Amino acid sequence: MDKLLDDSGRLLVLGNEAIVRGCIEAGVAFASTYPGTPSSEIGNTLQKIGHEAGVYFEFSTNEKVAVEAASAAAASGVRAFTFMKHVGINVAADPIMTLAYSGVDGGMVILTADDPSAHSSQNEQDNRYYALLSLLPMFEPSTPAEAKEMVKEAFRVSEELKSPVFFRTTTRINHARGVIELSPPEKEPAKGRFEKDACRFVNIPAFARMNRIKLLERNEAARRISENSKYNTVEGEGQVGVITSSVAYTYAKEWMEDVSILKLGMTNPLPEDMIADFIRDKDMVVVVEELEPFLEDQVLRIARQNGIGTPVFGKRTGHMPRAFEYDPDVISSIGIVPVRAGKEPLKPPAMALPSRPPMLCAGCPHRATFYALKKAVGKKDAVYSTDIGCYTLGIQPPFETADFLLCMGGSVGAAGGFSAVTDQKVVAIIGDSTFFHTGVPPLMNATFNGHSFVLVIVDNRATAMTGHQPHPGTGRSYGGRETEALPIEPLVRACGVDYVRTIDPVDVKGTNKAFKEALEHEGVAVIVSQAPCPLELKKRRALVISTYTVDQEKCVKCHHCVEALACTAFYRVGEEVRIDPDLCIGCGVCAEVCPRGAMGVVE
Repeated sequence: MDKLLDDSGRLLVLGNEAIVRGCIEAGVAFASTYPGTPSSEIGNTLQKIGHEAGVYFEFSTNEKVAVEAASAAAASGVRAFTFMKHVGINVAADPIMTLAYSGVDGGMVILTADDPSAHSSQNEQDNRYYALLSLLPMFEPSTPAEAKEMVKEAFRVSEELKSPVFFRTTTRINHARGVIELSPPEKEPAKGRFEKDACRFVNIPAFARMNRIKLLERNEAARRISENSKYNTVEGEGQVGVITSSVAYTYAKEWMEDVSILKLGMTNPLPEDMIADFIRDKDMVVVVEELEPFLEDQVLRIARQNGIGTPVFGKRTGHMPRAFEYDPDVISSIGIVPVRAGKEPLKPPAMALPSRPPMLCAGCPHRATFYALKKAVGKKDAVYSTDIGCYTLGIQPPFETADFLLCMGGSVGAAGGFSAVTDQKVVAIIGDSTFFHTGVPPLMNATFNGHSFVLVIVDNRATAMTGHQPHPGTGRSYGGRETEALPIEPLVRACGVDYVRTIDPVDVKGTNKAFKEALEHEGVAVIVSQAPCPLELKKRRALVISTYTVDQEKCVKCHHCVEALACTAFYRVGEEVRIDPDLCIGCGVCAEVCPRGAMGVVE
């Protein structure tokens, strides 16, 4: 049995694992997600142990579906947990805003894993504003141990208010490790019953207006809870006050000296009376928070409304940076708050370390796809509309197959716009999981409106970028449930596309031919480039490796392999191109690309 399922003891765990344990102790019966870093390990862990823990868990088609499914479970009286990365909330916002009106019966927690500094995201939006927008309560833990306990409190508050509750983490909480104390799980119902109440759950305008008033009443009740929450606390003494939350609290606590800290764990609604009392007798107040001045602006408002003249410093005054995540160096450089003796900013290494940008893995089928695609496009004036996934790395030389990027599924919708207003060749690139996520509606839109472009679905048989989670195209084989894989080509044809070809990108010549034909097609042409991710094959021990090498006698040092294919298994010693046997997986694409036939399998 997995250690996370023990009834007692202490464990050193990842923040995401601590959150899973908190859900188990809270008696969660339903959980759903679409995988996205930094929240991915929550789903990976639930996939492994959820069934044994008595939790129904699913990888949903997208975040909107995940919230809708979880909301139905919570409306039926069971505790439901749905989680996603910060940009996933954008996809799920539609049901969330109305769910705030109807509320729930069983506890429901919506985790948003924010990503300050955009470590693995296309932006670093601050999702605390979704709590303000929806008038839903929000909790923010500062350590993995607190995250485990706070999840349970979030469910308790959710059921007290009959309202969904936001739970905001950041990358440093999700991916930090900490020691947690295990407690016996609560006994909550695994099955429920939906009691019909059209006025509450069917928000036509007449009912929505009534439910808006109820939402405001719940919001006021949440404010009273916030005033007395055990996660909103004051510690330390001093005439300099610090107001902080999330991981920024840990930096302030460790580095700042002779300050009084108001630590906020429930950050919406804020405990306004508590804040007013805290700042009233201070010489100055510093607000320490990552990203937007969410707390700072409300502290300024609370001070003004209460006639308090204490100066407030933070992002608005230029003392704290507004972009990117914080660290001890940021805290120590504020300049107006004393730093603990012996604490000094980290000094950069004497020798600059070489940069290592993210890159496609050795043997990645996307590399062969891009090579054949670029060769087929040739000198044509083409626009490449790309999407969210490993294949976004096609932006790098020598492929440069990324000219426009917005969001999940955006490549297909944008391709239609490009085709309507330009005479350029338009190529959209999307992954298999992303296609199921939000790529189908824009493809239907393209055939409906008569757009003309080539759509390349790079199908590597997994949600690869976030850890090889399954999706409708792979079928389900976890949690005691088995489902069949949904094939892509018939789905594409059902969207009204006449020209569909499924190819193996390792067959470079065949792939190149298919792309040439597609580029000449009038209307939407779809190429499904299907080959499994080699990392996933390695995990399943299904990869038979035949290492390739370069015959130096045949090689003419033209470097076409390096300059046009750029496999990460290649390296150069002087003018010689060599293949690293520890990286090569034997896909054989290099042998097809080499004009002199100098690449071959090691005997």
